[in-house]
Amino acid sequence: MPVDVLVGLQWGDEGKGKIVDVLAPTYDVVARFQGGPNAGHTLTFDGIKHVLHQVPSGIFHPHILNVVGNGVVLDPFVFRQELQKLTDRGIDWAANLYISKKAQLILPSHRALDRINEEVRGSGKIGSTLKGIGPTYQDKIGRTGLRVGDILLPDFNQRYQEAVARHATLAAFHNQKLEIEELEADFFSAIEFLRTLQLTDTEYLLNDLLKQGKKILAEGAQGSLLDIDFGTYPYVTSSSTIVAGACTGLGIAPKHIDRVYGISKAYCTRVGSGPFPTELHDEVGEQIRQAGREFGSTTGRPRRCGWIDLPALRYSIMLNGVTEIHLMKADVLDEFDEIYVCTHYEYPNGQRTDHLPDHGDLQTMKPVYKSMPGWKTELQQLTDPHALPAELNAYVQFLEQYLDVPISIVSVGPDRISTLHLN
Repeated sequence: MPVDVLVGLQWGDEGKGKIVDVLAPTYDVVARFQGGPNAGHTLTFDGIKHVLHQVPSGIFHPHILNVVGNGVVLDPFVFRQELQKLTDRGIDWAANLYISKKAQLILPSHRALDRINEEVRGSGKIGSTLKGIGPTYQDKIGRTGLRVGDILLPDFNQRYQEAVARHATLAAFHNQKLEIEELEADFFSAIEFLRTLQLTDTEYLLNDLLKQGKKILAEGAQGSLLDIDFGTYPYVTSSSTIVAGACTGLGIAPKHIDRVYGISKAYCTRVGSGPFPTELHDEVGEQIRQAGREFGSTTGRPRRCGWIDLPALRYSIMLNGVTEIHLMKADVLDEFDEIYVCTHYEYPNGQRTDHLPDHGDLQTMKPVYKSMPGWKTELQQLTDPHALPAELNAYVQFLEQYLDVPISIVSVGPDRISTLHLN
């Protein structure tokens, strides 16, 4: 059986967690392939809101195996907290959760370095979540990081101390101290907990499951426009957020990939610094923020809000080979008389383009909009996809024509039942 991949097409926060939860019953495995606790996947069902950070979003289905792949960076303390919350809600996760021995460990000193690095940047800060993600990936690429499998070695504590000493030297370069003593007791307690879980070579596990005919859904975090190579660099995350990252982050060959689900909001948001051509700095942007409850599920930070950006979406679709789009949070736009769609960018000299330029040029771009009538309907009441208002159908059809990819799902509310399958 193939591997299907789910990716965000914008700057993250598109609603991937909900879609994984909706699709999960048709899969045998959900595997997370990159990112860390900087991700927040929100799922709502039975009137209860659940936020996952490192645990794959299939964890609520007892028949599904959930795999934390080698491309993930894992904070043991946050991971333990997350699993405890699941236990408190009656979720029996122990038998169905596997963690790659090759996943990188986030150390307390990584979090300290993340804070120091942002302070040093001053006004040029990236907008990091300060979870230690960037420094952990830096150590991975620099071949000095610690991996989950290392906690099983007799000299783990020595390796840890050597890593902290390296990080202390980096902090001292900026005349700073790590100040991690209060964090270390919780960290080592979480390491003891982590040793009790199913740590394994997940690349073998996943490929054996493929040979057995099992269906796998690869779950990405963040969004394509935050990809370390193809996003709005340097205002990006530290991992490969596109489909290619599923291969390196899980140890599966490209030949196994079949369907690619691209997740997009009916509008657009961004957290942190960086260019955002369609951002709204007025009462309309605030109306979208409040209606969509656009505050980070990991940090609580208010998200920047704007109209949907089709050149950026088409770029992400190209990079990922998207086969179908799931359009999220259409209900957030219920109250608007007019809805705007960015179809092109305009350079300062008046020239127009429908390509996503490098971020330096993107910062000077003016969005070119097409106006479309709003639907002025409370979409959360709808359960029949054939009952969508004509204006929303026209909006969907325009996006499909421009993006040349079918929209198969329209989400009209946070609950898993508020999901309309169009085809």
